[in-house]
Amino acid sequence: MREALYYARENDKVRCLLCPHRCLIPEGKRGICRQRKNQGGKLIAEGYGMVSSIAMDPIEKKPLYHFYPGSNILSVGGLGCNLRCSFCQNWHIAHSEQSLHYFLPEKLVGIALSYGSVGITFTYNEPVIWCEYILDAAPLFKQNELKVVLVTNGFVNPGPLDDMLHYVDALNIDVKAFDESFYRDVCGGSLAAVKEAVELAALKAHVEITTLVIGGLNDNRAEIAGLARWLAQIDKGIPLHLSRYFPNYKMQLPPTPVDTLYELKEVAGEYLDYIYIGNVWEADNDTYCPACANKIVERGISVEVKGLQCGKCSKCGKEIPIIL
Repeated sequence: MREALYYARENDKVRCLLCPHRCLIPEGKRGICRQRKNQGGKLIAEGYGMVSSIAMDPIEKKPLYHFYPGSNILSVGGLGCNLRCSFCQNWHIAHSEQSLHYFLPEKLVGIALSYGSVGITFTYNEPVIWCEYILDAAPLFKQNELKVVLVTNGFVNPGPLDDMLHYVDALNIDVKAFDESFYRDVCGGSLAAVKEAVELAALKAHVEITTLVIGGLNDNRAEIAGLARWLAQIDKGIPLHLSRYFPNYKMQLPPTPVDTLYELKEVAGEYLDYIYIGNVWEADNDTYCPACANKIVERGISVEVKGLQCGKCSKCGKEIPIIL
């Protein structure tokens, strides 16, 4: 445990300032994320460095397709989340209890280096509630030439996010839907706050976006067009991952039809250069040059960068936003 950053005392309560919930927490109680507790008038980050899940993953699993493609990355997560998505894919650690083990940052570095990892990803649960641990550990990771990655819901206040972005190299940010009512009713959050986080992160790090497409809830063509149009205003080279929903946690709607994902990929392709389909085994998720259709990255049993030369398409010379 460690005293948390980003809070203020209000009489016998503490106001957490990490995320837009701004939880006002009485003595002995926790905020919405379950990992920040008022203890004697101090906000304590109870989950500091406490790991529930750890694995070496292909970086494409995050998913990050334009950041060191073909590499492996050490992935770690704790407990808790500051949203309440009824379709949560990792609800076992986001909304319930699991056994935990404390990891010193030095131990993570040792594991990452011994397995040839490109870096360390904070993922599985919501990493921003681990911000104190990230800020303390990241300088050591950088000293050892390890990349720092966040897989996040983006529901975080600008100040804390900006502090983490001093160290973070890449983010995959979930944009759950492009509709405020969806965020309010299904996730317990705010689209406006997530949009602000995406716009800030894109100024300072590599960003990719994932939207889990749920039939009948966020699969409207106009909504996906709005999402893609907004991302294109930031940078039309931002990769968008449209991922297929399957029933999970409290949501038991049927799986999203595969045809819906392909239709929405065409819609988003009117605005963005790179759209990928997730959770569909047969999907073609190779990367192609948007100017001449030359295959840049082939993703099959293995991942091979084939058509990139000095950051440009080897066929037509168009700049391709892939970090190697």
